[in-house]
Amino acid sequence: MGHCSLFLLSCLLWSFLITGTHQLQSSQTQVLLQIRKHLEYPSQLEIWNNHGMDLCYLSPSTQVNMKCQNNVVIELRIVGDKPAKVKNFVGFAIPNQTLSGSFSMDSFVTTLSRLTSLRVLSLVSLGIWGPLPDKIHRLSSLEYLDLSSNNLFGSIPPKISTMVKLQTLNLDDNFFNGTVPNWFDSLSNLTILSIRNNQLKGAFPSSIQRVTTLVDLILSGNDLSGKLPNLDRLSKLNVLDLSGNSLDSDLPSMPKGLVMAFLSNNSLSGEVPGQYSQLSQLQHFDMSFNKLSGKLPASLLSLPNISYLNLASNMLSGSLPVHLNCGSKLQLVDISNNRLTGGLPYCLSTESGNRVVKFGGNCLSVDLHHQHAESSCIDVPVKRKPSGEKKIVLLVGVIAGIFVIIVLLAFGLLMVCKRYCHLGISEQHLLHKAAQEKSVTGFSSEILSNASFISEAANLGIQGRPACRSFTIEELKEATNNFNNSAILGDGSHGKLYRGTLENGTQVAIRCIPSSKKYSMRNLKLRLDLLARLRHPHLVCLLGHCIDGGEQDYTVNKVFLVYEYVSNGNFRAYLSEDNPRKVLNWSERLAVLTSIAKAIHFLHTGVIPGSFNNRLKANNILLDEYGIGKLSDYGLSIVSEAAGNCGVSSLITRSNGQPCNKLLIEWFMSLKMERAQNHGKNFLYLQYHHGMILKDSVSIYQVSELMKQMERLEDDVCSFGFILLESLVGPSVSARRDKFLLDELASCSSQEGRQKLLNPIVLATCSQESLSIVVTITNKCICSESWSRPSFEDILWNLQYAVQVQGTADGEHHR
Repeated sequence: MGHCSLFLLSCLLWSFLITGTHQLQSSQTQVLLQIRKHLEYPSQLEIWNNHGMDLCYLSPSTQVNMKCQNNVVIELRIVGDKPAKVKNFVGFAIPNQTLSGSFSMDSFVTTLSRLTSLRVLSLVSLGIWGPLPDKIHRLSSLEYLDLSSNNLFGSIPPKISTMVKLQTLNLDDNFFNGTVPNWFDSLSNLTILSIRNNQLKGAFPSSIQRVTTLVDLILSGNDLSGKLPNLDRLSKLNVLDLSGNSLDSDLPSMPKGLVMAFLSNNSLSGEVPGQYSQLSQLQHFDMSFNKLSGKLPASLLSLPNISYLNLASNMLSGSLPVHLNCGSKLQLVDISNNRLTGGLPYCLSTESGNRVVKFGGNCLSVDLHHQHAESSCIDVPVKRKPSGEKKIVLLVGVIAGIFVIIVLLAFGLLMVCKRYCHLGISEQHLLHKAAQEKSVTGFSSEILSNASFISEAANLGIQGRPACRSFTIEELKEATNNFNNSAILGDGSHGKLYRGTLENGTQVAIRCIPSSKKYSMRNLKLRLDLLARLRHPHLVCLLGHCIDGGEQDYTVNKVFLVYEYVSNGNFRAYLSEDNPRKVLNWSERLAVLTSIAKAIHFLHTGVIPGSFNNRLKANNILLDEYGIGKLSDYGLSIVSEAAGNCGVSSLITRSNGQPCNKLLIEWFMSLKMERAQNHGKNFLYLQYHHGMILKDSVSIYQVSELMKQMERLEDDVCSFGFILLESLVGPSVSARRDKFLLDELASCSSQEGRQKLLNPIVLATCSQESLSIVVTITNKCICSESWSRPSFEDILWNLQYAVQVQGTADGEHHR
């Protein structure tokens, strides 16, 4: 009996201890529910809806994990489903991709700081946006902080340096900018520092050399520059990733325990240090796409644990020992595109088992089809120090050049000031009366009047081109023989296009745009002024415009845009083998595509506000007499109502039966839609006070598909992707645009897949490396998930690189 009583008492005490250890304080529960509210009730936290259950007892999952101790939360991990990194994020909320505009990062961190015992905080892919406030340091017990894959911007808060217990700091895939902090040595317990894929600039922080506890150091995908210091003091460092920066020093010494080193895509120069042959733990070593020179240390291939060695696209020279013994774990070696001569060691030959070896683009005596002539690797031009006289001449030339540039800049500044000071008064007069007019396409009158912040690229495009001027309707009638039908070049969603000849003999193309009642005369003039500023060498030049007004001066009947006439046809015609003219080879196609990518990149970034939705099609790319590509029909959404929404307009009506305007259609594309029941029929109801409904005959599936189609049509990146696709496979095949075609394109990594799908002229005139680059970027552009598509900067870089690779291949072919 005594034993039974003792057993029952023990059980009671044990249950009391468990309850005392895990049961969450009510104040902590309230903080967690407030955090859920800040995060706008994500689906991952629906499990917190059961108010009767202690949150500490919830089963952990891959998305939510929480641990408690002594009645308080000590660990909180939440993984959301927002895009890893939002495209075109400029510091404001984006529907369905970030938290809403009412989200406050400052209030959110204030709420978090009430969890004073928190040791682990991981908030990943939750759409959090805004600057990270200094008050994050109030979480002084934190040992692990992970805020990766969100939309945080601004500088990294200096107060983080006071969080001395921090062991892991992960801020990957955000938009932090400014210089990299130099206070990391204050974090004496830091073992993992990862800030990859941000926008940080400046020199490599010297304080990192003093953080001897570091195990992983990852700063890739930023814009770090300058010298890289020696890192051999970081004795515990296993992983070093500094790839994708702008570092331009010699290679530093490394800690002997290093396991992985990634320094590709920088501007590192000099020879590979002999000290690297002592890195006995090294497994993965990537120094590709730098400017390394000198001999390739054969000892790197013999390291006992090396499995991956990539030294491609450098300037390494010399030869490798024939009887070299490679490490037994070596699986991949890439020494392509260097200046290596001689033969390959037996352990790198194709007969050496399953080991992958890439060595093309050198001057080796094997596989001559993919090698340069040996003379091109031996006779490398060496930079010689100029003599005393040459130094003086060079110095005088530099000074004279600087003086000329200063004079030209001063003259240009004077002309700009003279022009815009004169225009400023008249524009302000227009804006005073038009201030109440809010543009439904997103450009207010204030933005339109201030749209003069044009990049230097735009100014270069203006040089040598006639100024945009105003035409009279009589001039245009005379140029087109009173708009005779025989002068019509085409008729599209933005009106008819006429060919005409001005009085001075200049050939022009005149676009007639129907009037839009939503714009007043004053607002339309500001919009035309904005369109006139879009000037670039690869845009069809806008020579002028004409507003055909009604009887009253504030009404508009039609708008005419007068462009230069580009006489050599459109790009699509040169892709078809049925074209009686010359069909473009691969190099010529790349040249046109690169030109158009430059133009679109300018439209997106060269003027404020940027011009998007530019109706990109192969038919809208014109070739001049020199075969140079120029984009037409760009920026028309600035002055006209796009016709691309007709499909949705026919499906969406108001409750009074009237069609919705464009703004409501844009709401339709962005608002949350829910199923509802009405007289036994399913339809979609948009939660907005304008009373917008869908016709009963439209199924949810049809609307979903329509939304996907519109999203694709309105995305310049995706549209350009289909132009790339058309360049690869030809117009007839590309017109299908079905899933089967896209799946086939994905299979183009193999030679058999390329032979089956790609245009024969492309296959006959391309280099395989150049083609692979374009196929890869095409797949990314037409990806169904818009957030994962590349920026135009990325597209342009890849196309320029493909041009460079193709040029090298063409040069070898002509030898």
